[in-house]
Amino acid sequence: MTLAEKYLQIRKHSEQICEPLEVEDYVVQPIVDVSPPKWHLGHTTWFFETFILEAFMPGYQVYNAAYNYVFNSYYETIGNRVIRTDRGNLSRPGVKEIYEYRAYVDAAMLRFLESPLSQNTEELLLLGFNHEQQHQELLLTDIKYILGHNPLFPAYHKTVVGHSPNPIGNREMISIAAGVYEIGYNGTDFCFDNELGRHKVYLPEFSISSNLLSNAEYLEFINDGGYQNFVYWHSEGWDWLKNNQISAPMYWHLVDGQWHTYTLAGFQPLDLNEPLTHVSYYEAYAFASWAKRRLPTEFEWEVAATTFKWGQRWEWTESAYLPYPGFSKAPGAIGEYNGKFMVNQKVLRGASVATSAAHSRITYRNFFHPQLRWQFTGIRLAK
Repeated sequence: MTLAEKYLQIRKHSEQICEPLEVEDYVVQPIVDVSPPKWHLGHTTWFFETFILEAFMPGYQVYNAAYNYVFNSYYETIGNRVIRTDRGNLSRPGVKEIYEYRAYVDAAMLRFLESPLSQNTEELLLLGFNHEQQHQELLLTDIKYILGHNPLFPAYHKTVVGHSPNPIGNREMISIAAGVYEIGYNGTDFCFDNELGRHKVYLPEFSISSNLLSNAEYLEFINDGGYQNFVYWHSEGWDWLKNNQISAPMYWHLVDGQWHTYTLAGFQPLDLNEPLTHVSYYEAYAFASWAKRRLPTEFEWEVAATTFKWGQRWEWTESAYLPYPGFSKAPGAIGEYNGKFMVNQKVLRGASVATSAAHSRITYRNFFHPQLRWQFTGIRLAK
C-alpha cells in the first residue's frame, strides 16, 4: 500500500466512524475530557495542514487561518488556542464546513504525496497517521459518553464494537520466572517516542492472570460492599468516590434489581461474561486489594504479554508514566507530543476494542489520570 493509499484509508475511517451520528451529536461536549466529534475531525485535519502542508508544500494556502486557534489542541509552540472546556461552545465552523475543510486538505495532501518525501517528512506523515488513529479511538469513546449520558440512551449503531464473543472469567495465573528482561521498542517500524530507550529491568518472580476481569467477578466486589469499605482504597481514591458518588463502573445502572449497562449498541442487560470496562485506576486498585492481588507493573505486563490474549481493554498498571532512560523531547512542537505529560498519570497497556486496526503493539504506552474511566479500561490481576 502506498503512502497516499494509507492516508486515504485512515482519513476515510474517521468519517465512517461518524456516519451514524445526527448533526446535533457532532457539537456536544458533556465534560472536559470529551471533545465534540466535529472537533476531532477538524483537529486531525489541522495536524496534517500545519505540520506537513504548511511546512513542506511550497505555495500552500491554508483553508482558514483562524482554524489554527480553533483546532490546536495543546501545542504551545504553535500559538494560542480555544481552551479545552470551550470546544463544545463553538457552533461554527459547522459540520458541513469541517467536511469541506477535510476535503480541501486531503486534495492538497494527495498532490503533495505525488513527490518523493525526505526521511523527516515521512516520519512526520507516519506520526500524523498514528495521531489520527488515536483520535479514531477517542471518537468512539467520546461518542459513547455523549450518547450514554443522554437520558434516552440512544444506540450509536446496532452492530458495533465493544463486546467480546468469548466468555472469560477464570482466574488461572501464569507464572513468569525472575530475571533480567529488556523493555521498550526494538524494531524499524513506527513507534512513539515514549516507547524508545530499550533498557534492562530486573523482575522478581511473579504471576499474572491469563484473562481480564469479568463483569461477574467485579459484581462480587460490589455485592461485598467494596464501594462502601475505605480499607480497599487509596485515600485519594476514597475521596474521589465520595465526592462523585461513585458506586459502580461507568454506564452501569441498577434497574428493578437488575444491572444494565449502556453500550454503543444501546441500553442492555449486563453480560456477566464480558470483560469489565470503564473503570478508573482507583477502582482497579481497590478491586485488586479486595481480591488480595495487585495490578501488574507495565514492565511485568510487557514481559508476560506474549503468554495471554490482550487487546480487548486498556489495562491499568501500577506504573507511573515516566520517561525511559535516555528519553529526550524532540525540538519544536512535535516535542510536546508525549514528554510534557509525564507527570501524575498511570500507564495502561494493550489496546481496546475501540483501537483502530494496526495501531497496537506490546510496547505501546497509553497513559491517563487515575480518575478517568471513559475509555475502554479494564483489569488484569497479578501477584
